Amino acid sequence: MKRSAAVLVTSLVVISALCIGSMAQTPGGGTATPQKGDDRLPGLDKRFIDTTADPCQDFFQYACGNFPKLYPIPNDRSAYGTGAILFEHNERVLHSILDKAAAGGANRTPNEQKIGDAYASCLNVEAINQAGLKPLQPELDRINALKSKDELPALLAHFQLIGVNAFLSFGEQQDFKDARKQIAVVDQGGLGLPERDYYFRTGAAPETTRAQYVQHITNMLKLMGEPEAKAASDAQAIMQLETALAKVSMDITAQRDPKNIYHLMPVSKLSTLAPNVAWTTFLSASGAPPVTELNVANPEFFKGLNALLASTSLDTIKTYLRWQLINAVPGEALPTAFDEEKFDFYRRKLRGQPEQRARWKRCVQLTDAGLGEAIGQVFVAQEFSPANKQATLQMVHGIEAAMDQDIDTLDWMSPATKVKAKEKLHAVADKIGYPDHWRDYSTLTIVRDDAYGNVMRATEFESRRQLAKIGKPVDRGEWGMSPATVDAYYNASMNDINFPAGILQPPFYASDATDAENYGHVGGIVGHELTHGFDDQGRQFDANGNLQDWWTAEDGKKFDQKADCEVKEYGNFVVVDDVKINGKLTLGENTADNGGLRLAYMGFLADAKRKNIDLSVKQDGYTPAQQFFLGHGQNWCGATRPEQLRLQVQTDPHSPRTFRVNGVVQNMPEFGQAFGCKPGQPMMPTNACRVW
Repeated sequence: MKRSAAVLVTSLVVISALCIGSMAQTPGGGTATPQKGDDRLPGLDKRFIDTTADPCQDFFQYACGNFPKLYPIPNDRSAYGTGAILFEHNERVLHSILDKAAAGGANRTPNEQKIGDAYASCLNVEAINQAGLKPLQPELDRINALKSKDELPALLAHFQLIGVNAFLSFGEQQDFKDARKQIAVVDQGGLGLPERDYYFRTGAAPETTRAQYVQHITNMLKLMGEPEAKAASDAQAIMQLETALAKVSMDITAQRDPKNIYHLMPVSKLSTLAPNVAWTTFLSASGAPPVTELNVANPEFFKGLNALLASTSLDTIKTYLRWQLINAVPGEALPTAFDEEKFDFYRRKLRGQPEQRARWKRCVQLTDAGLGEAIGQVFVAQEFSPANKQATLQMVHGIEAAMDQDIDTLDWMSPATKVKAKEKLHAVADKIGYPDHWRDYSTLTIVRDDAYGNVMRATEFESRRQLAKIGKPVDRGEWGMSPATVDAYYNASMNDINFPAGILQPPFYASDATDAENYGHVGGIVGHELTHGFDDQGRQFDANGNLQDWWTAEDGKKFDQKADCEVKEYGNFVVVDDVKINGKLTLGENTADNGGLRLAYMGFLADAKRKNIDLSVKQDGYTPAQQFFLGHGQNWCGATRPEQLRLQVQTDPHSPRTFRVNGVVQNMPEFGQAFGCKPGQPMMPTNACRVW
């Protein structure tokens, strides 16, 4: 089930543009230096360093300039970097696990049966092609059977269960104002383009994308059996309907403010907002426990939806529902012609990716998306050592101590706000590697050679699992990522930082790397997630995860002034052609990148002092401080296709890789000191920004 915009989880996204199915995977654990047969990278890879570049002019080029020569973007990628290399290593680990499980045998555990048969069904393209659209026919029949708009709410509720967000999105969340409670949430939805502004931007590139999208819908409808002329006219009608939905949708920048997406109200009030939807019928058919109040994330959207449903013919609604259904089904579960058409628009045209990934790779990702903790349990036992977990936890504690000390030094924050800030910091829960209790998949049925059925049942299983939380106490031990994921996240309502086993591997964490390298790599990641609790979003939540202003009015103004420096700084970075970073959209991630690396550096210096490390002594040509910053820089080595860059800037709250390096070090005088930069050089400007 797609998460509502009203769930504030901020992730690192090390492998942006690579993931398929889920924000997925990575490597196995142990050493920094690649061993025989081990394709992981060392903590500091001198091969990537462009010694012809001046680190004070362009540190990204210096730290990573040779990476694209050694690792050009493969044809099955829209971007490629150090995170992608780990992703692929991990993918092979999972492939081995799944191959073994798929081989069958009477001794398989229930989870091994599920992951093995799910994977095998995805690989069986012949069976998928032979079945054609027959597996979808019951859903198409539901749409065809609609005799009036009055019957629409029950169908929309059913569609939500199988991951079809037609017209809206429905799910659960922690109550922003009372994080002990799980509540229902209804939000905007129903768009096929990446976000609302894709329907309205002017210029050649956006207009081309819209034309390609309409053609894609036409092609998909033709594959579903419509004559060409009807498919073309239906595609135009769908585009017109989605454009009307987009007009009443909130843009992604506005959605970043939690106050904009929290409107708790009785169901009766929602019924007044949008009387053309029988909400009691919708809720009773949704699979959720009884609901009397819910968060209506964007009330204006539902006012607009109400009018749109009244003015749109039933035939157009049915056409739109057929499109939303086929668009929601993963290509791997559809016949080859549909799979290739989906790829052509969403990855070749939107992201610039020339070729599909190999079938087995996509099936690994699809299986992880549906059964992540079942595979993750095996992955962790095989790839993540207790020593790695303990070393990471020790580093986390050190970086949290650094933030505690840093708060004491802030001259812009009053004593009253400092007390509250420390209260929140000390309440942060640290989750390392994997959950304490594994998810129970016993009620999920997986059938060999039923790819479509497996995907739909897995989606419905997860939807019902989430909805069942409504009205129950919050499970603070739950994880939002599978253990093998190359990523990390902060959850504002949980007030926890989460580091899956997948990212705690070389080069991000390596047991034989120097402390400086590890602090630059994973230390910066730890600091990043910790800082999210105090960025422009996270700072609005208190120690208990409640949306509550714990700042004095004056301190809040000072924070906004400091944050505005970053908004303007990043907003001037040109990414591709004339497209600049959206400084407001990326503010939280930029704040976390900047504050996180500064905290990691403070933690490293404290650790070095405890260990009596001489920071003036070079090792392999670099001082510890230089190793630290090179570790950070090489987190982001890689290249990205122009199409993907354009998509990222318009939809992603993370800045592109170049600016996650240069944008941070130019705000840290410690970097300039480490590399002997002179004030006024690009990486050591006279007016640096600092929030944390």
